[in-house]
Amino acid sequence: MRAPQVVGLDLSITATGIAYRDGSTGTVGGPSDLGDRRLLVIEQNVAIAIGGEDIGPGRLPDLVVIEDLPTHAKSAGITGMVHGAVRAVLLRRDVLYAVITPATLKAYATGKGNADKTAMAMAAYKRTGLEFADDNQCDAAWLRWAGLDRLGWPQFTLPAAQRDRLNKAKWPALKEATS
Repeated sequence: MRAPQVVGLDLSITATGIAYRDGSTGTVGGPSDLGDRRLLVIEQNVAIAIGGEDIGPGRLPDLVVIEDLPTHAKSAGITGMVHGAVRAVLLRRDVLYAVITPATLKAYATGKGNADKTAMAMAAYKRTGLEFADDNQCDAAWLRWAGLDRLGWPQFTLPAAQRDRLNKAKWPALKEATS
């Protein structure tokens, strides 16, 4: 059985973190003088991350995992525009996606729902030895790892309490790996 293909997306108008299927990461967005045109840059990069425009059947990822909107942040409206644009890309291509709140992701990664960016980076380093160029890439990697874990392909060992936090996320109907 092949390993599932999962993409992680930490969405932001200024710096969207992407964890690609192969585990590499990147950050996209664009300078503020582009204004809303940054949405087009993000759409294009998400399309590339999931396989581009002209892709054959069976080549799309099995799952994309997105960090949910911050409910009380000033930027929730702007980030909501990014979510709409990205979800439209995924829906047009029939790509399944899951949404994880920031607190759930932090608790999965560190055991604490209020962990800061340093704690997220340290947890990633402790589990994988990886360092990231920025916190957006780190969060995207954790989103990808959460998706792989949910599909039955955990990339490392976590305490059961942390792994159980994934049950709080909004998951589409998925086939979990059996071997």
